[in-house]
Amino acid sequence: MADYTRKSCYELHSGILALMKEISIYLHIPFCRHRCAYCDFNTYAGIESHIPAYIQAICLEIRYSGNTAGSRLPAHTVFFGGGTPSLLPDTYIRQIIDEIGEHYVLLDDAEITLEANPGTLTPGYLRSIRRCGINRLSLGMQSVRPFELKQLERQHDMLDVIQSVKWARDAGFDNLNIDLIFGLPDQTLENWQDSLVQAANLNPEHLAIYSLILEDGTPMKRWVDHGLINMPDEDIAADIYEWTSDYLAGIGYVHYEISNWARYDGDRNLMCCRHNLQYWRMKPYLGFGAGAHGFIDGVHTSNIASPFDYVNAFSDQLAGNDRANYPVTPATAGIETVTIRTEMGEVMLMGLRLVEEGVSLQEFKNRFGVSIWDMYRREIESLQKRGLVEVVEDQGERIRLTADGRLLGNQVFVEFVD
Repeated sequence: MADYTRKSCYELHSGILALMKEISIYLHIPFCRHRCAYCDFNTYAGIESHIPAYIQAICLEIRYSGNTAGSRLPAHTVFFGGGTPSLLPDTYIRQIIDEIGEHYVLLDDAEITLEANPGTLTPGYLRSIRRCGINRLSLGMQSVRPFELKQLERQHDMLDVIQSVKWARDAGFDNLNIDLIFGLPDQTLENWQDSLVQAANLNPEHLAIYSLILEDGTPMKRWVDHGLINMPDEDIAADIYEWTSDYLAGIGYVHYEISNWARYDGDRNLMCCRHNLQYWRMKPYLGFGAGAHGFIDGVHTSNIASPFDYVNAFSDQLAGNDRANYPVTPATAGIETVTIRTEMGEVMLMGLRLVEEGVSLQEFKNRFGVSIWDMYRREIESLQKRGLVEVVEDQGERIRLTADGRLLGNQVFVEFVD
């Protein structure tokens, strides 16, 4: 097999790189009122007094990155994730968006998402953040059942969700996502059906539905290890996933990614999460904030995890003007130049998460200058024989997961890990 170097490959396909320069921006807001029992994210409870200094630091990082980029790159999505970004006062949200607009070209049709805990929202707050430019709201509902919410240590109830949706609609939000978690200890199919039906009855444009993962170091993992609660039942979780796919298809939702469903708007546009599509298509994104990750120009970056150390990294009010630093900022803790072979594997791994789209053979060749069959024929043919992937030719030849492959995704993805 030929040794495809980044330089030779990218020189051959500079036109593709130019198209990929439309970036996404992720902003990590690590503050929470309470850290949930299943949470393994970089989040912290009880440190809200540090929010002002943190916002100043994140604005300085945006400024530093923009000044070292050499030009104002076009940003078509912005995502406030966490944590609980809805703990931020609206003035800070406006300050961050204004900072982005000053140092990047924030496109007129940019998707700007804010994750929100239903128990943190008010009608006035929603109206205010909508005026700031937030046009997509992601609500962490997780379940409708009080016992399950208590087990997850969520700080809201179903009434909070219903009110939040109504208030969001009244405030002008026409792009709502609802998050749900299945595969909980002792969860039955009937219990799950209750949650999903009630969530769907709220008519969100998008549903993100994740299987519970018991992460080391979380309270829920310790409870299972000590026999205080039961291990989630994998067979029931599989039944839930299959029923979910059938039910949502029957009421007009399109299963476009392994864990995500969207419906069409009045103009027949599928209301996918454009920000997450940037990740799944391995296109460039910048991450600002404590523990945030980025990928641009063939480089993965990761920031300092501690919000306190993150703030201290910008204590000198650095302005940034040396292009040689880009995409590194004073908060960067890790940087990795991605080899072409590793990037190919990541394109396969991430792209196969897209249920209908999969990985286009032509786009793979355009990006890397080599056929997907030259790189992965053995792996693909093996997965085909096992009934986990298929090659389809409508709208361009592409490889995608089968229904069984979606249930056994990890068995597919491991084939492309370098």
